[in-house]
Amino acid sequence: MLSAVKLKFSWTLVGTIASIIALISVVHLFLFPIVPSFEYFGTGKDICGPYNESGKGVVGNGKEIKSRVDFDKQFPDDSHNAVIYRGAPWKANIGRWLSGCDVDAKEVNVVELIGSERCKSGCSGYGVCNYELGKCRCFHGYSGEGCSERQQLECNHPGSPEAPFGRWVVSICSAHCDTTKAMCFCGNDTRYPNRPVAEACGFKVNQPSQPGAPKLTDWTKADLDNIFAQDGSKPGWCNVDPAEAYASKIKFKEECDCKYDGLWGRFCEVPVQTTCINQCSGHGHCRGGFCECRNGWYGIDCSIPSVMSSVGDWPLWLRPAHLDVPSNENFSTQISLKASVQKKRPLIYVYDLPPEFNSLLLEGRHFKFQCVNRIYDDRNATMWTDQLYGAQMALYESLLASPHRTLNGDEADFFFVPVLDSCIITRADDAPHLSMEEHRGIRSSFTLDFYKKAYEHITNAYPFWNRSSGKDHIWFFSWDEGACYAPKEIWNSMMLVHWGNTNSKHKNSTTAYWADKWDGVSTERRGNHPCYDPDKDLVLPAWKIPDANALKLQLWARPYEARKTLFYFNGNLGPAYENGRPEDIYSMGIRQKLSAEFGSSPNKKGELGKQNAKDVIVTSQRSDSYHQDLASSVFCGVLPGDGWSGRMEDSILQGCIPVVIQDGIFLPYENVLNYDSFAVRILEDDIPNLVKILRMFNETEVRFKLDTVKRIWQRFVYRDSIVLEGVRQKQAGLAGDWATAFSQLSEDDVFATFIQALHYKLHNDPWRQKSTQKKDFGIPDECLIKVTGKNS
Repeated sequence: MLSAVKLKFSWTLVGTIASIIALISVVHLFLFPIVPSFEYFGTGKDICGPYNESGKGVVGNGKEIKSRVDFDKQFPDDSHNAVIYRGAPWKANIGRWLSGCDVDAKEVNVVELIGSERCKSGCSGYGVCNYELGKCRCFHGYSGEGCSERQQLECNHPGSPEAPFGRWVVSICSAHCDTTKAMCFCGNDTRYPNRPVAEACGFKVNQPSQPGAPKLTDWTKADLDNIFAQDGSKPGWCNVDPAEAYASKIKFKEECDCKYDGLWGRFCEVPVQTTCINQCSGHGHCRGGFCECRNGWYGIDCSIPSVMSSVGDWPLWLRPAHLDVPSNENFSTQISLKASVQKKRPLIYVYDLPPEFNSLLLEGRHFKFQCVNRIYDDRNATMWTDQLYGAQMALYESLLASPHRTLNGDEADFFFVPVLDSCIITRADDAPHLSMEEHRGIRSSFTLDFYKKAYEHITNAYPFWNRSSGKDHIWFFSWDEGACYAPKEIWNSMMLVHWGNTNSKHKNSTTAYWADKWDGVSTERRGNHPCYDPDKDLVLPAWKIPDANALKLQLWARPYEARKTLFYFNGNLGPAYENGRPEDIYSMGIRQKLSAEFGSSPNKKGELGKQNAKDVIVTSQRSDSYHQDLASSVFCGVLPGDGWSGRMEDSILQGCIPVVIQDGIFLPYENVLNYDSFAVRILEDDIPNLVKILRMFNETEVRFKLDTVKRIWQRFVYRDSIVLEGVRQKQAGLAGDWATAFSQLSEDDVFATFIQALHYKLHNDPWRQKSTQKKDFGIPDECLIKVTGKNS
């Protein structure tokens, strides 16, 4: 719990406590203020609460005051009903509060609680102790109260005479299985025992029956003679010397590859850094995705200190701090520390969940690119991935390192529940210990249970949920259709998604991928909630690969005169085109309607769109200059795929005016920013009139929208997470051009925008106005005014 925790007394701690007291006496209980300003993080831009028309209201203590700020008069909206705040056109009511209150927000004093609860057997060396709860977080393959129980995680499902290695579910192994992770390796009888054996590598591969057809793998027949060959006459893998193979002096099986994280090179001959959340914050070792923290530190990224940590090593979000240390005569069987820190609200408590919800998903991933936004090359330099789901990891890292983070749940304004469903998207089928047998292969059903188990954990282990029935809790659903399959128990909470389907028009599952459909999930488990509620939820941008060259080219700033294409869309256009998705329901039929009208490249029948025009490009043909093509266009299409796609981000980052064609579906920040200032919405039924509508915008309006896009593009970049990685790489002497380029950006990014939205919610959510909890919010009285009436 987050009440003052206690630690069982042991003489081994006396020296630690004495050292702390000595340090405090020298520095007068105050660490030097080395934390950067909130402006550095771009998150000191908080939002304030509701106002009433009379200018009068009631503050938290019931005292009536007169507002010193007339928000309507001092912060008038523009012709688009927006108020510009920090370069962005926020909706009028939100923008006024930002402009009127946020700039006056002050730091408040927060008491942080430094945990001290010990774990059984020190987790036996196979886990990390959560010093807040005194509970172990066990590594892959270990379990039990003290992580002393060894698990048996087989690589294969049970076999049969017809399928001796079991059915194929991504993970299937004919060689040596590491049963702590359900991963396949060459094994001890080979020259390179730790070399991975990818699935097709270990089985017979038959040549195609027809020219140009794909090879077929026979999952019933192992190919051990080949992969274990040592004489070079057969395509060996487990005994191939890398130098000889690179020199083409020896054969190797081309279906084999270096699939697991932590290994580099065609033959996995180079050990490299693996990917962990915040790379363990410098307080631990990343073992395949799970942070093995040094003594005294814990959390998914080893960023939380216990009483056994060195105060001088505390993270920036806990510094500078005044420490309250028990005197010698007050020593009892347990000891805890309190640290007084100056912070700005909103304050966010991040749950340290059991590892099955995050760390184990990272540690056990079977392909290094799965559910992460970066890996490391043979020099341990950052290689960013184009994994769109990487946004979940980026936001998580920013939260864990943010000055808005708190360890004191009693002071917290919001609670973040870090379930990494981005890993479930890519990993649900890849290991027996993630079996979906009871879910009939439906990943949405499987993941619903994952979230429900997380809910059950936090309600059993912590006291915070019941204080608001979960309304102050935050969950991230990164799947294509967002939070449609959220368990009914958590729907009161705030949902972060990439696609905000209100189900006002598209009332059922829209994905064309059967395993993600949520229609079949019973209402008994799911309830009857929509996929998105704009009154409480928020759509965040997807992850886009950090590109220093793109920053240098400044495509978002390309002028109107250089944009010769009126409208541009490049993407999968469905079954009418070569290599198009075969399902008629793909993109809810919207891309198909667009191409039927304006297609600029021939479909399978050799036909163009009925209204194809020279300055309108709607094509399925991949472009080698995709970003340049976007930056050469005035308007760019934002259409769904299997739910959300990355087209909104592509448009904004290249300075193109987004044309949103998806009815009843909110895009990033659409419930807080004023889209009319920088985007265009076209009804699905108006697709035949698309070009006519766009040509009706005069040059003044077009230039205004282009200019607004130019001012908001950084809000679609996860700069904070990128800069955190840049600092780590700089310390290792490996920072690339991207580190310098992104550290020089100064406008509000995704995380700053997220914090601003939270602060607005903190003082405007109607349910909070009924709260009697007294806190120091660090804002003027008029920002705390509560609206009177039945909704107050």
